[in-house]
Amino acid sequence: MPLSPDEARRFAELLEGQAEQLADRWTTLVTVSLRGRLSSAELRRQITDLQRGFQQAFAGGAADLSNEAAAELRAQLNELSSTRARQGFSATETAVSVYALKETVLEVLGDQSDAATLRDYVAFSGFVDQAALFTFDSYVRVRESIIADQAEQLLELSTPVVKLWEGVVAVPLVGTLDSARAQVVMERLLQTLVDTGSPYAIIDITGVPAVDTQVAQHILKTVVAARLMGADCIISGIRPQIAQTIVALGIEFGDIATKASLADALRHVISQNKRSGR
Repeated sequence: MPLSPDEARRFAELLEGQAEQLADRWTTLVTVSLRGRLSSAELRRQITDLQRGFQQAFAGGAADLSNEAAAELRAQLNELSSTRARQGFSATETAVSVYALKETVLEVLGDQSDAATLRDYVAFSGFVDQAALFTFDSYVRVRESIIADQAEQLLELSTPVVKLWEGVVAVPLVGTLDSARAQVVMERLLQTLVDTGSPYAIIDITGVPAVDTQVAQHILKTVVAARLMGADCIISGIRPQIAQTIVALGIEFGDIATKASLADALRHVISQNKRSGR
């Protein structure tokens, strides 16, 4: 049952009139749930801001969290979720920090156990539940965004393009080559070719555990893109097992030079340089 305007204003008065007592008890409860992993000053600031947000929402007659009067409170809850997600707290720990307001207010109400007070508290409790769930949802969205950013950073770190020799760059691939990673490999290789003006690129697949049709297609697309930039590509790291798989699958690399090792590929490039007089 949503809060009525009168119930909301009553709790606004309670939060304002008992501000210090409520903040002290609320901070104590949250400190226990977070096991001291947040400084007292930072936690007290968060609690004070939230308490003020709830008080303003109730003073504005907010019947539920979606009410316009609760806009500032929603912003504060969103900020709390974002901060906690980046600090490494769990979604549960973040939501519990909001849920603790119910126990805090119940203790302040004390012996006021008449039917009207209990009815008001039930409505108030429902409002706090909405706020805690909103916090949980906000936390999940922020955390997913953080994970996606970290995955992208790891993807870039796992696909280095190195300069082996004057005019020779190499992409040592390690692990599975899926579509997303293949795109990053292509972009980084092409950018390096532009930056260095290198006429040769070696794609080393020694660290790729298995080559199937999809992986081969990704490699071929990268080679074609590099050739369009004016660079010759050599594929190195063709182990016996990889060679057998490529033959069995009927994959053809056409006129693309392939070598057993990175060293062989580099020797091939140096030989080509001598022939061309570069």
